[in-house]
Amino acid sequence: MRLSAVDNLKVILVAWVIGGHALLGYAAIGGWPYDEVNEVTFHPGVETVLAALIGPSGLFFMGTFYFMAGIFTPGSIERKGRQRFITERLVRLGVPWVVSAVLVWPTFVWIAYNGAGRNVSWWHAFTHRDPLLDSGSLWFVGVLLVFSVAVALGPPITQRRITPRTVVGMTMIVAGTTFLTRLVFPARSGQVGDLHLWWWPQCLGMFVLGAIGGRKLAERVPDEIYRLTRAVVVGTIVVLPIAAAFLGVLDLAENAGPFLGGFTWQAAALALVEGALVVAGSLWLIGLAQRRLTRQGPFAEGLARSAYVAFVVQGPILLSLATALRPLELPAEVKAPVVGAGAVAVSFAIGWFVTSRRGASARSS
Repeated sequence: MRLSAVDNLKVILVAWVIGGHALLGYAAIGGWPYDEVNEVTFHPGVETVLAALIGPSGLFFMGTFYFMAGIFTPGSIERKGRQRFITERLVRLGVPWVVSAVLVWPTFVWIAYNGAGRNVSWWHAFTHRDPLLDSGSLWFVGVLLVFSVAVALGPPITQRRITPRTVVGMTMIVAGTTFLTRLVFPARSGQVGDLHLWWWPQCLGMFVLGAIGGRKLAERVPDEIYRLTRAVVVGTIVVLPIAAAFLGVLDLAENAGPFLGGFTWQAAALALVEGALVVAGSLWLIGLAQRRLTRQGPFAEGLARSAYVAFVVQGPILLSLATALRPLELPAEVKAPVVGAGAVAVSFAIGWFVTSRRGASARSS
């Protein structure tokens, strides 16, 4: 049986990620490939405000995806068996990643570069990406495939009740391993295959936490955990901009360096904030959905079915829309939300079409 709260949360998270990528394409700090060729960027003051309002979500939203995936993985392995589970994951996750890395993503990066007046060949766009085999937003499914296969081949994960002690312990594990990992792989660094190794501690930590909590956690986050994590998230988000202003971090493009990695107190502080936000934020979000986002109807069900396809196709859609709007002399403050809203609508429309056709084919057979 599907859980409406989880489905509705998944739709919101996918839409949020697509919109966030649209904003990053016009940000000076970057983080989305269109920033390599963008024609306009946000005013520094606007970017600082956006970072304060939306930036904290970027520290834990991807971890929440892995958390939700982890919740359902042990049950799926038990139900299907290891061999079938791994085979299906290779098709569902591996095939899109390969197609994106070797064909789709370099093609649309090439289109964006040529739209910006950079006369490069497709082969150059493919071989000179940093990192090599860049798959765009589909790095997520490639890493999820690695985690899923590892869990399937390893010993069964024992499910148990999540307690405040579990939350604190996982927070410290994620924070500590994040700091240590970024001594070698600083945040936003590239590795072959675009593996985002600097993000693996929180992604793997949340995947494992979801697997430990299991489906019962997806059905109901205990009230005690919900209140605790809500307080942590709200408190952290309120304190972050105040702390940034006190430390003089007002221009992210200029001041971000020490926070990205290395043996610095800034990197340690960011790792601690990430650990707190990703563990508390993931639990709080799913608990909030269970208490506020339980309504389900044909439209909501269709959006939930469309979410994965929307996530897969978002990259080409975002680059295409940004390139199409390039000739218009509009500020980034206008272009970014237009690109974001358009990409969300088009991506989910494609997802709806694909899943509807798939469902119709299944019923007819």
